[in-house]
Parts: sequence; structure tokens; C-alpha cells
Amino acid sequence: MMALPQRSVAVMRFEEIAPQVLMFVGHDHASVATAFLDGDDVLLVDALGSEEDARWMQRVLCAEMGKTVRIVAATHFMSDHIAGLPLFADAMTIAHRNHRHTFLSQNRRVDAFYREPQVVFDSAMRIRWGRHELRFLHNPGKTMDHLSVDVPTADLVCAGDNIVGNIVYLSKADPVQIRAAIGRIKQFGRGAVIGGHMGRFPAVALDNAIHYLDRLKEAVVRIRSDAAVQEADHRVAAIAIEACLAPGVESTAFEREWHQRNLEVIVAQSIFALDSAIAARQARA
Repeated sequence: MMALPQRSVAVMRFEEIAPQVLMFVGHDHASVATAFLDGDDVLLVDALGSEEDARWMQRVLCAEMGKTVRIVAATHFMSDHIAGLPLFADAMTIAHRNHRHTFLSQNRRVDAFYREPQVVFDSAMRIRWGRHELRFLHNPGKTMDHLSVDVPTADLVCAGDNIVGNIVYLSKADPVQIRAAIGRIKQFGRGAVIGGHMGRFPAVALDNAIHYLDRLKEAVVRIRSDAAVQEADHRVAAIAIEACLAPGVESTAFEREWHQRNLEVIVAQSIFALDSAIAARQARA
């Protein structure tokens, strides 16, 4: 079995992506935080992936721009998205009710990043923040607590880790649930999608991610239908990302890395085994 690639890194950057909306992309795992401004007050969606990155964002927002972070809302409670929670100790934290399930089930848990949310909810809530309205929707896919944050006033939606650029990352999730979550994000009809990693993408990235997931599933099911287990695992591990990408899409280094991780977890966790069994049964019928 191939070794996992090195940890994803990126150059720290931030930019204004809509009036009164800043997007921060950290060094660690290229994790994203989105800052919504209301005068000198800030509502953060996610809080980056390392203490170093979170301190950089805190310096930019608070020391250089003179802002105060009042609320931090998590699209999901994985450590690579909540590193800033301890730094904004006076900010109110918001998460889905299932946040502990996600935090405890992740592969690389950092307990020092955990803060008990003051506000938890089940299905949906809305917050008016300055010129923007943020609509929080429980949208389980990559994790059971996942939230989508629809911002019609900025023509964008924060998707968290339900997409990774033009692909998805399966990890321990049900691929059917991820696909359904992306479908729900599409229904918002926004022009821009903020991913949990890498940054902002046009809405077509949602279709591209579904295409990738469908082609990956088809490739795995096809391999398992005509190969013994050991040979099948070897062939699955060799599936090229180019065979799964939507037409015209060129993969980034980040996407290639997480595609390789997908192949690892497909073999290790027998992902798509049920789909393969169903396909075999239908072929015999």
C-alpha cells in the first residue's frame, strides 16, 4: 500500500471576495476561513488549520485592521478548520449539534483546538450580519455535522469539505451522502463556492466534484467486478485522477494529493464494496 503523501501546505493569503467579505487561506492544508465584516465586528466561518495560521489571521484582522471577532461558526468540527477557536476566546462559537461526533471521529484530532460551542442547532438558522444575511443549513456529507452557509447577498456559499476543489475527499464518509450534500449546495444557485480548502471556485466546481465522484465509483466497481481481491486493490490504487476528472478540468497538486488519499481509503475501508456487490447481483439477475 502506498505511503500517504506529505502534508498539504500553501502560501498564506487573503483577499476581498465580495463587499465586506474577506477570504483567508492558510499555510497548513490550504484551509480556508471566511470573514464577514459589520463595521469593526467580524463573523468568521471556520478558523484555519494551525495555530500559526490562526495567529496570522488574528494579526491581520485585529492588530492591522482594528477588527474584533465576535462570532466563529464552524462548517464542521475538524481540527484543520477550528485552530483559531482558542485565540478568539471572547467570540461566540456556533456549530451543529453533532459537532462532537465529528471531532472525536477524525484522523488527526488536536484537542487543544476544541472549544465547546455556545450555540448549537439541528437544521437551519439565519444571522443578519451587516449588509449580509448568512443562512446556515445542516448538510451532512463529508461529516455528520457539516453545515453549508448560503450568503445570497454576496452570491456565494461556504461548502466546507463537501468538496475539495473539483473533486471530493471520501475519508470515512458515505459517498452517497457526499453526493447528496453537493446536490443540496447546487440548489442555492450561487455563483461562487468557498471550499474548506484552497479557496473560491466557480459554481461549476460542484458539477465537477459530482463527476469525479461518479467516475471514481464506476472505476472501482468495474475493477472489483472482474478481478480477485488482491489484484483489485492493486488496480484501484493505480486509478489516475485524469480518468475521473470532468472534461476540460486540469488537476492541481492539492487535488492530486487528495485523490491519492482517496485511493488509500477506498482500499483500506472497502469503500464502494456495497455498490460492487449490488452491481454483481444485478448482473446475475
